[in-house]
Amino acid sequence: IRDYDVTGVQTCALLILTEEEEKELAIRYKETGDLESAYKLTTANLMLVIKIAMTFKREWQNLMDLIQEGNVGLMKAVKNFDPFRGVRLSAYATWWIKSYILKHILDNWRLVRVGTTNARRKLLFNLKKEKEKLEREGFDPTTKLLAERFGVEETEVIEIGRAHV
Repeated sequence: IRDYDVTGVQTCALLILTEEEEKELAIRYKETGDLESAYKLTTANLMLVIKIAMTFKREWQNLMDLIQEGNVGLMKAVKNFDPFRGVRLSAYATWWIKSYILKHILDNWRLVRVGTTNARRKLLFNLKKEKEKLEREGFDPTTKLLAERFGVEETEVIEIGRAHV
């Protein structure tokens, strides 16, 4: 057991799993629902959550909120992880952790909470890529064209674009 202190966040890395151990635990959890296996998979990846949360520290001041949301994403990743796909849990979980952290930031961006739709999240994740794609295709990426592509109101494109600058 090793203790870490990452900018005031105290945690313990209980396990460092080999690929074989990770696969064995994941299979046991998938087939039998063994909660001890899920616990070991989760605790072995807690430092990954902290590392990812640290990359969002600039956008959000409370690191503990980000870590808490990242942990929820990690648990969702453990629940949905398929050990037969040939990918490590940490690689798979990264997407879930980032997704839950970004959703938390979006949901709490304003003082008055505005519902975050799937279309709005899709817009946030893909706005820059879509602008670049349109420019490569020779189009001027206007807010109206982007709104049509994403199926959202033009004001949402303007608002998300302003937040990205």
